[in-house]
This record gives sequence, structure tokens and C-alpha cells, in this order.
Amino acid sequence: MSWYARPSWRLAGQLAADLFVLGWALLWWGVGRLVDDAVSALAAPAREGGAAARSMEESFRAAARTAGQVPGLGGELRTPFDDAAARTAELAGALGRQAIQIEQLGTLAGVLTFLLPVALLVVLWLPRRVAFARRSAAARRFVDSTADLDLFALRAMATMPLDQLARISDDPVAAWRAGDRRVIEALADTSLRKEGLPLPRAGRRGADRPGA
Repeated sequence: MSWYARPSWRLAGQLAADLFVLGWALLWWGVGRLVDDAVSALAAPAREGGAAARSMEESFRAAARTAGQVPGLGGELRTPFDDAAARTAELAGALGRQAIQIEQLGTLAGVLTFLLPVALLVVLWLPRRVAFARRSAAARRFVDSTADLDLFALRAMATMPLDQLARISDDPVAAWRAGDRRVIEALADTSLRKEGLPLPRAGRRGADRPGA
């Protein structure tokens, strides 16, 4: 299986497409990071508020301990401070959870910003690359199993523009019927090139050829 054509304009196009996909993925990875950072930055006020609430909680608890040391009245004096400490602890917890949710939202937004455009391009790009690789593998099985270039020569004559055929031979059909190996190999090479395959080093002629 070959993922790339032999050196040609088609190979240049494949490489350009692959590099474009890579560049596109890197671009949107960077954009996704920026989105993640921008959304996560919104969690800063909640985190700062949570830190301030925890500091107040410690202050209330310290005041409660001090008030609790007053003989006879300590229990009653520390109650308001304990209540205030409990409320500020709840507030700190709520702000902390809010900050975590905002950061999770930022991560999700960043991932989606990366995945959606990249997935859209990959859906268009990957099937073509896989189809080329499969065609290459199928062509290689024919070449490796029989080394018969006649099939690919026929394919070239059926698919190539007439001006390109004329560059190979003035009468490629007659040359094929006559078993002209130079023409057959030139035609087969043109067909195999599209599948990313080289000519086999050794080949055998078809057993029977019409009109031979």
C-alpha cells in the first residue's frame, strides 16, 4: 500500500493537501487554546472571591475562639461568629465550584473550537487519502502476483487523453497488439504512476493477446 503517488504533480498536490491539513489543525489548536484561556480567565473573580471568603472565615473562627474564652459568656458570645464563619465557608465553597465550572466550560469550548473545523476538513480529506491507498494496494496485488503490465496498459489507453497517448505512440493500440514492450511499459507506467507504484523490475507478457 502506498499513501503517495510517484514524483509528479499529483504527488505535489497530495503533499500540499497533507501540509494544509496539518497547518489547519495547528491553527485551530492555537485558537482553541486562546478560547480556553479567555473563558477560564472569567473564573478569576470567583476564585478571588472564594479566597477572600476563606480569609473571612478564618477571621470569624479566630474571633469565635477568642469570644469563647470569656468566662461564663463564651458560649453565647461565640455563636454569632460561628454562624458567620459557617456562612462564609458556604460562600467560599460556592465560589470555588463556580470557578471550576467556568474552567471546565473553557476547556470544553477550547476542545470544540479545535475539533469542529478540524473534523470537518478531515471528513473531506481522509476518504480521498484512504481511497488512493486502497487503489494502490489493489494495483500492487495485480503487479506483484502476475507482473503483467498489459492490464495497466489497457487501462491507460482507456483513460488517458488522446494527446498524451500520442506522445507515447502514434498508434498505441496497434503497438499493444504487436506486443511492443516499450509502448506497453510506457502506458503501464503512466497508469501505475497514478497509483503511486513503480514498474516491476521483471514482468511477463500476457498469455494470449487479441490479434497477436
